[in-house]
Amino acid sequence: MEQLFINILLTTLLLVSFGLLSSLFNAMILSPKRLRSKLEKQGVTGPPHSLLLGNLWEMMSTKFKSSKTPKQQQQVTSHNCAAIVFPYLVKWRNQYGPTFVFSLGNLQILHMNQPNALKELSTSTSLLFGRPSHHHHDAILGQGIIASSGHVWAHQRKILAPEFFMDKVKGMMKLMEESAFLVASALNEEIEKGGGVAELKIDDYTRSFAGDVILRACFGSNYAQGKQIFLKLRDLQAILAQVLLLQWIPGIRYLPTKSNMGMWRLEKEIQALILKVVKERKQAKSHPDKDLLQIIIESAERSDLGQDTNSFVVDNCKNIYFAGYETTAVSAAWTLMLLALYPEWQHKVRAEILQTCRGPLPDADMLRNMKTLTMVINESLRLYSPAVIVPREALGDMKFGGINIPKGVGVWITLVTLHQDPDLWGPDADKFIPERFANGISGACKVPYAYMPFGAGPHTCLGQHFAMMELKIFLTHMLSNFTFTLSPKYRHSPFMNLVVEPEFGIDLFVTRL
Repeated sequence: MEQLFINILLTTLLLVSFGLLSSLFNAMILSPKRLRSKLEKQGVTGPPHSLLLGNLWEMMSTKFKSSKTPKQQQQVTSHNCAAIVFPYLVKWRNQYGPTFVFSLGNLQILHMNQPNALKELSTSTSLLFGRPSHHHHDAILGQGIIASSGHVWAHQRKILAPEFFMDKVKGMMKLMEESAFLVASALNEEIEKGGGVAELKIDDYTRSFAGDVILRACFGSNYAQGKQIFLKLRDLQAILAQVLLLQWIPGIRYLPTKSNMGMWRLEKEIQALILKVVKERKQAKSHPDKDLLQIIIESAERSDLGQDTNSFVVDNCKNIYFAGYETTAVSAAWTLMLLALYPEWQHKVRAEILQTCRGPLPDADMLRNMKTLTMVINESLRLYSPAVIVPREALGDMKFGGINIPKGVGVWITLVTLHQDPDLWGPDADKFIPERFANGISGACKVPYAYMPFGAGPHTCLGQHFAMMELKIFLTHMLSNFTFTLSPKYRHSPFMNLVVEPEFGIDLFVTRL
């Protein structure tokens, strides 16, 4: 009897082990091979890949070789950000055209930057073409920070867009102007210390501005707690940036490595801090601040999210950090770098600001009429778009861009290559030429859909109007009070830190007008 029991147990263990191995073999080898085969039969090719690693080794080696290229010190002759940030994508595009397939571990990615796909992306509302199901592990896109389930995302767009980002932008102008004034005061202090000129890393000050705006807009009276959350999110971002490609090695994200344990710890701490603020507000019953956090809490309570309520609140706070703070700070820094590098455009923008603003503070109509400033911001966002990829996934078998895409294949529209594609923007695609936007976005490119710094279609960034207003107010304050020139210390090195930011900071000389 005992022997029979042992035999049954061993047989069960063998069957379970065989089932697990079969599932693993299918997920890691057979399924990716089938998906790639379906694409290759339609003429979609790509770089040779290996089992398990896919194209990760080539991506890492290409990036390593690119990083060994001497950094430009004083002269910035090209703004080919794509060649620095994603050299492997540029290489593959030159080899296989704008549409090709490559592998991140066992995940198949279809790279599509051709015009018909861009147009379709901008108008598609298909439920089969949505946010990737692997987003909560998508470290290369920063989704370790801004993870959201599809259910939560749907509620986010339905609830937040009309209630805050569209109706509240004008009401936030005073807050933005106060934050810009604080930065101007800090710059004046540094100029006084420097005897009339200050040599500064200007990105420290753009972060100060963007952080102050979004913390006040989001957390209100819980400003200090919000700042603590943002600092931990910054730490999480730094760890993710170090292991971008390694995270795609199958199974590695589940191992107790130093980086994984650091991320797990920070994620728990961030969630605990956010939920602590939420609990305090709920216990208070009434809250005087009608800030974004309060709107998120009340919206979650009115929704049918059920057990997803906490996830909705936590994920949106993470989204606010990444989309509302990080991207705006970096965009402002890149724009000031470009204006320092091209003083003729700095003079043009300043002249427009001084002519348009008849009082100490610009109003919304004045900002809207600043055509030159808008052109400069648009060109800066084209060359140094903080967002790098618009990711989608075929959630079912579907047709997109003239290609039958099987379920489970990821689709990438890469903004850093798209925004500098000579076929779309002309031979001067890597040059800073704000005039290309003189007739608006529709006249800047052969295909207007090719410009999407805020994404495209139903997943367009909810805060794009907020971000543009923020950038205009900040630059208006800076350029009406100071002049900026590039420091010899500046090392031009766009760096993928989940957003494209300056690796060594942006060193500028700042003087008072």
